Amino acid sequence: MAELLLDLFCEEIPSGMQARAAEDLTRLLEQALAPLNPRTIRGFYGARHIAASLEVDESIPARTLSERGPRENAPEKALAGFCRKHGVSPDALTKENGFWVLHRTLPPINAAALIAEQLPELLWKFPWPKAMRWGNGSLFTWVRPLHHIACVLDGQTVPFSLARQDDDAHGLTSGNVTEGHRILSPGTFTITNTAQWLRDLEARHVILDEQKRADLIRNGVHKLAEDKGLKLVEDEGLVQEVSGLVEYPVPLLGRIDDAFMDLPPEVMQVSMRVNQRYFALRTQEGKAAPYFAFVANQSFTDAGALCIAGNERVLRARFADARHFWDLDRKTKLAERVAALGAVTFHAKLGTQKERAERIATLAGLIATDMGLNEEQIAHAKRAGLLAKADLTTGMVGEFPELQGVMGGYYAAHDGEASEVAQAVAEHYMPRGLNDQTANAPISIAVALADRLDMLAGFFTIGETPSGSGDPYGLRRAALGVIRTIRDNGLRLDLGHLLSKAAIPHASKAGKDSALEDMDGFFIDRLRVQLRNEGRRHDVLDATLAVTQALEGTTLFTHLDGDLVRLLNRVEALSAMIGTEDGKNLLAAYRRANNILRIEEKKDGPYAPTPEAHLYVQEEERALDDALKEGGPIIDAHLKEEDFTSVMQHLAALRPVIDHFFEAVTVNADDAAQRSNRLRLLKRFSQSGRLIADFSKIEG
Repeated sequence: MAELLLDLFCEEIPSGMQARAAEDLTRLLEQALAPLNPRTIRGFYGARHIAASLEVDESIPARTLSERGPRENAPEKALAGFCRKHGVSPDALTKENGFWVLHRTLPPINAAALIAEQLPELLWKFPWPKAMRWGNGSLFTWVRPLHHIACVLDGQTVPFSLARQDDDAHGLTSGNVTEGHRILSPGTFTITNTAQWLRDLEARHVILDEQKRADLIRNGVHKLAEDKGLKLVEDEGLVQEVSGLVEYPVPLLGRIDDAFMDLPPEVMQVSMRVNQRYFALRTQEGKAAPYFAFVANQSFTDAGALCIAGNERVLRARFADARHFWDLDRKTKLAERVAALGAVTFHAKLGTQKERAERIATLAGLIATDMGLNEEQIAHAKRAGLLAKADLTTGMVGEFPELQGVMGGYYAAHDGEASEVAQAVAEHYMPRGLNDQTANAPISIAVALADRLDMLAGFFTIGETPSGSGDPYGLRRAALGVIRTIRDNGLRLDLGHLLSKAAIPHASKAGKDSALEDMDGFFIDRLRVQLRNEGRRHDVLDATLAVTQALEGTTLFTHLDGDLVRLLNRVEALSAMIGTEDGKNLLAAYRRANNILRIEEKKDGPYAPTPEAHLYVQEEERALDDALKEGGPIIDAHLKEEDFTSVMQHLAALRPVIDHFFEAVTVNADDAAQRSNRLRLLKRFSQSGRLIADFSKIEG
């Protein structure tokens, strides 16, 4: 066993490319060195290093390989081609079982030799998303100019060159040196093994363990905030990004001029994050604090005073730009900006943002009506829908697209719009991400749903639907946003009806590629994804969906129950029931009954659920019939009341009765009348379950 260390040292690598590069390096090394049985593979990455450490066998032992060639009676050309391919004469072949066979004894291969053979090609073809050329025009590319290739096997350099016959590859060859921090510890040092390499890098102010770097950043900025009695605005994405920018993180705290503290906190936070990679702080009451945290890439003899002053000066300039947009945007009312949306194309086939705003306003009014809101609230929903996209014409959103909606809310409030309208404009993009909260104010809900339903109906009408992993218009995210908003707020809305209304303005644009009929399946898939993400059983959803359409019917959807809350309540109750012992046994009984019926109905045709009591000869038959007659009306009543938990409880009560029936009764009796009657009784039992779900679709 030998330890291999490969350290690729170059100029600063974009933060977002580092983790993927380390994964690619370990994967490609494992593939290229597979004959050496690579194991214990670790990847490392930082601002200027991409590296991997692994254990390999010291050599590949001598071995004999056998390859079967053409048949003995094959044409001479086939035999000659086989020999030419392997560089041997026909005398080297033997005849075995009617074929020519080549046996070759391969000599042992030293690990260093195989590594030196494989790595140049691996580095030439390394899959950077973007790479560059530099220097004398070599065709060799790397993400940034590559300076050192340290390749060490058990303390010894594995020598190889990247040069090819017609390309010197910048003269890059392998060695056993790398570099530390550019400023704090300039110059090269020698590598012997992974432990020494990591230790010496840290001594030279390079922390290559990504988790350790991130912890230093995360804990450091938290401590700076706590020391001032403040709270950090959590931003794990920013922690990871900054971790890729620095090799020796030193968190520092700067102050924000009081003159900028009246800016919206979201503006301050986004400006600091996007432009400068600064961390925002809040007071204990949740208000913007006059401080910011940032991470330097070195330590300072003056405790960072000069560095802090420089960053404060830069931030003043950034906030001055933000104030310019803030003051300028408020000179034009949001309502007056709606007309300007006519010059902003939403999609070539779906019109302008102004047309879209008008559609959202109409649809928001319909949704507000279906939600049971009063006339004033319906009017507010329409107004908010019309204003929802107006901030796209503002300078602030042009500079910071992340603030769409948020700035509209501020500008609407400044213009004197109703507070509910301003809130809805600000919140209609919620949820913005998987872990974001959904809107919960009534007007905000109506506009948030209208925004997404219009987009879904429009793009499905023109056939621009997601395919594979591609979803350029974020339709999957939009559908999940609809589902989450309805679920989180317990809204009793007919989703199919609303989508039908949303599709009406697009009817004239529908062509042969229209996919409106596929929308029910699309929502079902999104619902499955959501349930799976929550650790719930999606097979229970399929079993429930199999019966809801036949029982209740829908408008647009052919499979999905328009009322998601009712549907998911059924799913929840069924999941709870089949998780009990009675539920599992009842599920098995339904399957047994359905299997018997399927076999017998192939012979006799369908059976009606109408058994005759005078043909019963065993108490177990009568007991099952009585239980079904008694439970049927109770189950029907609970279904009408949507008390699905009680439905499941009464259904589970059938378990001992059906168990006794199967234990004591022979369904396929010799007497034809008894056999037919028992099958009709099983049909009635089977249909009692079909009121709830298609149990055949439940796994396990």
